[in-house]
Amino acid sequence: MEITAFLDRKLARRFRTYDSDGDGFIEREDFTQAGERTTKAFGLAGDDPKAVRFHTTLIGLWDQLSSVTDQDHDGRISLDEYKKAFANGLLETPESFDEGYVPFLDAVMAIADEDGDGRLTLEEHVTWTGALMNLSEGDARGIHDLLSDEDGLLSTQALLDAIREFYFSEDPAAAGNWLLGSLD
Repeated sequence: MEITAFLDRKLARRFRTYDSDGDGFIEREDFTQAGERTTKAFGLAGDDPKAVRFHTTLIGLWDQLSSVTDQDHDGRISLDEYKKAFANGLLETPESFDEGYVPFLDAVMAIADEDGDGRLTLEEHVTWTGALMNLSEGDARGIHDLLSDEDGLLSTQALLDAIREFYFSEDPAAAGNWLLGSLD
């Protein structure tokens, strides 16, 4: 996969959302902390089946990501390692992306979509993106407004489409490219 200047900026932005403690590396603890913040934000106990599923899925995502990206096997991922993994085909196609990402999105939705209708309210979206990825409320509100339907709800499918756009679209005007707010 070619890492264009635009994709490079998006990957750097995504890396920052993973790096919970801001130390310049992604580590298992970043995923653990993000999971705990998210389940706590929705009032779930650690043994709640939704919380257990979410934590298990999140750690599975870490395991997959680290096995592909941690080139020097030091238990952490640098920004350079993260970008190299993409250049080496971490996300070959939208279909291969779906195989790894859809189960994660399903686990997120099981927590965030409190009424289980497959659509997120503005508050649910702001809560999960803030807790999981430290997204500002303003950025979360902006992307929710951009992606939501006429009822002001954000469907799982619209969210998945936007996430795909984030990784695969080179169009700066595409809604998914604003998924994490400003790229700067």
